[in-house]
Amino acid sequence: MTRFSPALIRLVAAPLLGLGLAACASTEEAPYVERPVETIYSEAATAMDEERYKEAARLFDEVERQHPYSQWATRAQLMAAYAHYQALAYDDAIIALDRFIQLHPGSDDIAYAYYMKGLSYYEQITDVGRDQRITQQALDALGEVTRRFPESPYSRDAALKIDLTNDHLAGKEMEIGRYYLRQGHQNAAIGRFRTVIEKYQTTSHVPEALHRLTEAYLALGVVDEAQAAAAVLGHNFPGSEWYVDSYALLVDANVRPESSSNSWISRAWASVF
Repeated sequence: MTRFSPALIRLVAAPLLGLGLAACASTEEAPYVERPVETIYSEAATAMDEERYKEAARLFDEVERQHPYSQWATRAQLMAAYAHYQALAYDDAIIALDRFIQLHPGSDDIAYAYYMKGLSYYEQITDVGRDQRITQQALDALGEVTRRFPESPYSRDAALKIDLTNDHLAGKEMEIGRYYLRQGHQNAAIGRFRTVIEKYQTTSHVPEALHRLTEAYLALGVVDEAQAAAAVLGHNFPGSEWYVDSYALLVDANVRPESSSNSWISRAWASVF
């Protein structure tokens, strides 16, 4: 076995020790160096222009960290949230926006903060085959914009996105209802289609929901409700393919569409229109 002299060991170990210390030093955070607020903000704005959004968010946060009482700090908070949003880091954006809303409820930019929060949820909406928790959160956040700031420049777009979000939620109810119908669980299916009629009457899914109700009620032998659903469908969507299909189902069952003011369908429809 080869033995090394103590002097040789010290000679080899010295540079290795130096490398180890250098490696440790490189993992430490850079020392805090206070810089003028204008300099940091300018660097953050440049990073935004160059689409280096994560770096921009870090620099805007640094503005507040180093100069929390400056006139730049409040604006930097909102810009950091916007940078997170642009980086598709929606959870970070929402956290930053919630903080801004809590700290600055009287800000001139408060409507924009609420709107950005709504967008951060809205842009995470997935297809109707998945859980719709985010969709409901988007609906709630966008609703805050239209309720709190109806005259703001963001209210109209928020209202449009609310309509699209409602249509998405109605689509989820329809998907589940159709599944139940295929499985022969008519009562469960009726519950889903009824939700569409009662909660989402302005969506594109209503004609099909009325047709599926006609189909489900006929399968259960509840002819009066089937007739009422078909009558509402024929009165409001006379040219739709769904009414043609519903009418055919009633003819096959030897009945005709007949409006009934006692039907929940007629009452629900009349309550809005």
